[in-house]
Amino acid sequence: MSNIISAALLRQGFRYLEKDPEKNLLKLARWAETFTRDNTSKKQLAAFRDAVQDHDSPQHCYIMRFFHEIDTPILKKIIENFILNANWVGYKKTQEYREKYGINIPWALLIDPTSACNLHCKGCWAADYPKSDDLSLEIMDRIINEAKELGTYMFLFSGGEPLMRKNDLLTLALKHQDAVFAPFTNATPIDPAFVAALRKAGNFIPIISIEGDREQTDARRGDGAFDACIKAMHYLHEEKVPFGFSTCYHRYNTEYVGSDAYVDEMIRAGAMFGWYFTYIPLGKNADTGLIATPKQRAYMYRRIRELRKNKPIFVLDFWNDGEYVKGCIAGARQYLHINARGDVEPCAFIHYAVTNIYDEPLLEALKNPLFREYKKYQPFNENMLRPCPMFDNPEFLVKMVRASGAHSTHLPDPEDVEALYAKCKPAAEAWKPLADRLWSERR
Repeated sequence: MSNIISAALLRQGFRYLEKDPEKNLLKLARWAETFTRDNTSKKQLAAFRDAVQDHDSPQHCYIMRFFHEIDTPILKKIIENFILNANWVGYKKTQEYREKYGINIPWALLIDPTSACNLHCKGCWAADYPKSDDLSLEIMDRIINEAKELGTYMFLFSGGEPLMRKNDLLTLALKHQDAVFAPFTNATPIDPAFVAALRKAGNFIPIISIEGDREQTDARRGDGAFDACIKAMHYLHEEKVPFGFSTCYHRYNTEYVGSDAYVDEMIRAGAMFGWYFTYIPLGKNADTGLIATPKQRAYMYRRIRELRKNKPIFVLDFWNDGEYVKGCIAGARQYLHINARGDVEPCAFIHYAVTNIYDEPLLEALKNPLFREYKKYQPFNENMLRPCPMFDNPEFLVKMVRASGAHSTHLPDPEDVEALYAKCKPAAEAWKPLADRLWSERR
């Protein structure tokens, strides 16, 4: 009953906002503050109120972008699915299951519908994979149903190129209208007809993978990749379908993709958020020369915070934002990865598993020994700028893989965890002094 009441209040509040967002957002923020009790929510509401009041601030501009640049029915659906389902109803459910079974329950699932891809990007581990692996529509539907039972309403998709299965993903989004769907895509499958279908679905938010300018993007992804990204962004923005961008920063593009010029271009294109990842050398033939230097990683640490403060967009860094989520979120602490063969992995970057989703329900898969090892050791470092058990603390990955009996899922050439350790340890040791200094300074 409380969920029904909450949904009704949320819808009523949105109808109130539609009349005059500039004026009524402040009233709603003040009203929410009157019954908010926990300190975290109070701080968030206070920051939101300040942003609404300061019409000259980038944060105010960002809030208004949601009302001006996103189709109203889509915005309603996203608010209900993200705020109510994923962060209210879902949170209560996941907490209950965590306490009942003493295991991690994820806030989000990252799923690979297919290992197939129409590009061959330099440094991409999926380029090594067989192109014939697919999760059936039926198994993905089963996973989503089981995840929602546990309180998970956020579903991300990678691959391969997930939109090579765009019709199946759209079918799932239309069926599961209470969830949020977001594929990481090279954008080549996005055309006007698909964008029209996304507008109808309302709960499908593409995250477009782009590496910087035309030269930088095409250098890793092939000729025409940049233009495909920009064209897809144009289609989406014209139809007021929300999207974000995803950028891998490495030794040869970091300074540009962290620049004002790059982020301003993404804002003009219509991106509502940006998601940064540092390059990770996965696979036996991985190019370790692409690894960002410690100075470049520190540059991104500072720039992400500056961009959030000064630009009308929300950006995050999967590694350098560890302080806000108390370290590593993998192993189902907040998310997990299911590859196109069904292997249940702790993370998209950790290619080791004990169980397969074809063999048991999601709840049973969450009890596997590797995930229990993750729960035992998280966080892996008191310095939250060194959160990863592979790239920052690789000795933990060796320990967990050995203790759990996990096997390498990196095909066709399985990678021994000791070999991966040898590649990551130098980068971890190089990053440690600078990361420790940054962590000390911020405290």
